[in-house]
Amino acid sequence: MNTTPSPEKNDAARIDALIEAHRHRSGALLPLLHAVQDALGCIPADAVPRIATALNLSRAEVHGVVSYYHHFRSEPAGRHVVQVCRAEACQACGADELLAQAEALLGCKSHSTRGDGAVTLEPVYCLGLCASSPAVQIDEKLHARVTPAKLQRLAQALEIAR
Repeated sequence: MNTTPSPEKNDAARIDALIEAHRHRSGALLPLLHAVQDALGCIPADAVPRIATALNLSRAEVHGVVSYYHHFRSEPAGRHVVQVCRAEACQACGADELLAQAEALLGCKSHSTRGDGAVTLEPVYCLGLCASSPAVQIDEKLHARVTPAKLQRLAQALEIAR
């Protein structure tokens, strides 16, 4: 008989522990959502009602926060996350073309993860490098003044280019 807990049960226990650690904090929702995503890599749909009940919020309130902030995701990201800034300064310096190139180079559309799980491509709004546009963040590392050639070199270095 297998006594190893299923990933779902293990995740539920982790979520419950995180809820317990945060539930009594003032303004607990955002810190709790960050903690869940840090622990699980995403905020699973079944976590939303648990969090809502624990914090005396509606499911819609919790879902609204999860869906509003680009940082939160409901599905796990790929092994690498490529974020292309789409804020005004970056758009003025070619971010739209850079995003289109990233889709072709990485083999996945914006807001999606490639089928092999190697990379997730996300458009984001402001990486804080407005004076050095266009900006890209790959995993946790920021890159400024990204040209199509530089994006290709970065992707090849991580072995995520198609």
